[in-house]
Amino acid sequence: MKRQTFNVLFFIRKTKLKKSGETPIMLRISIDGQLVEIQLKRDVFPRYWNQKKERCTGKDAASLEINRYLDSVKLRLLDIHRNLELEDKLINPMEIKRKFLGLDEEHKMFLQVFQEHNDKCRELIGIDYAKVTISRFDTCLKYMREMTLVKYRMKDIQLKEVNHAFIQDYIHFLKVEKGLSENTLIRYMKVIKKITNMALANDWMTKNPFVNIRFHEQEVHKEFLTKEELEILRTKEFDIPRLDLVRDVFLFQCWTGLAFVDVSELKEEHIVPDNEGNLWIRKARQKTKIMCNVPLLDIPLQILEKYEEHPYCQKKGILLPVMANQKLNSYLKEIADICRIKKNLTTHTGRHTFCSVVTLANNVSLENIAKMVGHTNTRMTMRYAKVLDQSILRDMQGVKESFAK
Repeated sequence: MKRQTFNVLFFIRKTKLKKSGETPIMLRISIDGQLVEIQLKRDVFPRYWNQKKERCTGKDAASLEINRYLDSVKLRLLDIHRNLELEDKLINPMEIKRKFLGLDEEHKMFLQVFQEHNDKCRELIGIDYAKVTISRFDTCLKYMREMTLVKYRMKDIQLKEVNHAFIQDYIHFLKVEKGLSENTLIRYMKVIKKITNMALANDWMTKNPFVNIRFHEQEVHKEFLTKEELEILRTKEFDIPRLDLVRDVFLFQCWTGLAFVDVSELKEEHIVPDNEGNLWIRKARQKTKIMCNVPLLDIPLQILEKYEEHPYCQKKGILLPVMANQKLNSYLKEIADICRIKKNLTTHTGRHTFCSVVTLANNVSLENIAKMVGHTNTRMTMRYAKVLDQSILRDMQGVKESFAK
C-alpha cells in the first residue's frame, strides 16, 4: 500500500491583524493534496515570526512559550496520525483535525454542570438544603456567568479549561466588581470548590484549580443589644402596628435565640411542657436539623399570647405573624432610629443578644447556650457569645478583693 504524505505547517496571516498589532498563528494539515487549516490559540507580532523556520524569533518568555507550544502541537499531531495508522482507520486531514480538537470526545461544560448541580440541590430544599443555601448557589453561578462573558467573552467554558488562573480571575471579579468581603467570598469559593471536586471525582477534570489557593476568614464584630438597650426597646410604645409587630418578633428572638427562619416556622407543636409544667421550645433548626431546647420565659410567653388570635397566625397555623426577612431588617433600622439605638439592627442581632446579654451575662454556661441555640459544640457558640464588660468587671472584682485581703 502506498504510504501517505503527511505534512504539518505553521504560518501567520498578516491580513488578519488584531488591534494589538498581533496576528493569529495558523496550522495547516495536508495529506496527499488534501488540507485543512486551524487557527491556534496563540498570537504573534509579524516582525517576530520566521516563516522559513516556522518559529518565533523573539527571546522573551512569551516567544519561547509559543515555540514550546508549537512543538507540542506537532508532536500531538504526529501521535494522532500514528495511532490512526495502527488502528487501520480512515486517515484524512479532517479526521486528524477532529481528533486534535477533541470533537469526538464528550466535553463537560463548567456552567452547564454548575446549573445541573443547582437544579438537583433545589429538589432537596427542606431535606438536605435550606432555601437560602440554594439562593447562594444561584447567585454564585450568576456571577460566574457574568465574569466568563466579560473576561473571556464566552457563554460557557470546558471543565478541563478551568484552571488556577480562571479561579483567580473569578476571585478578582467578586472583590472588585461585586465588592464582596473576604468572608462572603469564602462562601462563594466553597460552592465553586464543590463543583470542581465533583468534576475531579468524575474524571471530567484532571487538575485541581484550587491548588495553592488559600483563604483566611476574618473575624467580624457582630453587634448585640445591651441590657439597657433591650429594656428601651421592650418598653417603647409604637403607634404604628407594623413597627410594634416587628419589635415583638425581634424581642422574641432576643429571649429565645431562634434564627429568623425558625421563628417564622414556629408552630404549636413546637411548644412542649415538661413534668413540672414549664413550657419549652423544642424544634429542629431548619438550617442544620439540630434540635433547639429553649425554656420559654415570661417575655416570649407574653408575645405568643399577644398574637394567638392574629388572623395570619390562624390562617397559616403558626404562632407569630412574621413578615419577610428583608422587610424585618428594613423596619428594624427604623425602630433603632426611633429608640435612638445607634446600632445596625438585623434579625440576627436578636440571636447574638440572646447568646451574649440574656444568657452569658447571667452566668449561663456555653454548653447550655449551645443546646438552646442548636449548636453541636461550643466552638460555634463562642462566635455568638461575646465577652461583656460587666463579665470582665465581675471577674476582676474578685481579683481586687483578693489583693485587698
